[in-house]
Amino acid sequence: MMHLDISEVAQRSGVPASTLRFYDEKGLIASTGRRGLKRLFDAGVLERLALIALGRTAGFSLDEIARMFGADGQPRIDRLMLTAKADELDRTIRNLSVMRDGLRHAAVCSAPSHMECPKFRRILRAAEAGAKAGQQKKERKAPRTKNSEI
Repeated sequence: MMHLDISEVAQRSGVPASTLRFYDEKGLIASTGRRGLKRLFDAGVLERLALIALGRTAGFSLDEIARMFGADGQPRIDRLMLTAKADELDRTIRNLSVMRDGLRHAAVCSAPSHMECPKFRRILRAAEAGAKAGQQKKERKAPRTKNSEI
């Protein structure tokens, strides 16, 4: 079995050694030993890093990605979780498309001021509503402490 030291993994994968150490500590990847002071990894770690990169690109958190691997280290990806993420990406794409179209309109709008443009005002209201919704979502996720109930 071929083993790569951490610098070889970093070079081949493009993932910095500091990130590899972090992933190792979080249990996303596992070193197989050491050569001197350098961690060693099985060559299969490169494929696992590619899966982690794909998950990160799709917007999964590291904790979600960690749950995509079984105890044996093999991928065990929940298809419902993939569907939910795809639906979330669809919503994001729709929102970004609306924003893009609004910005293009604002760039060529003939109104004397953007604040006088009805379409720009709608975009502004939508952005305000989105910011409020995002803040409320963060507040629901935040752990409650005695001090946060004051």
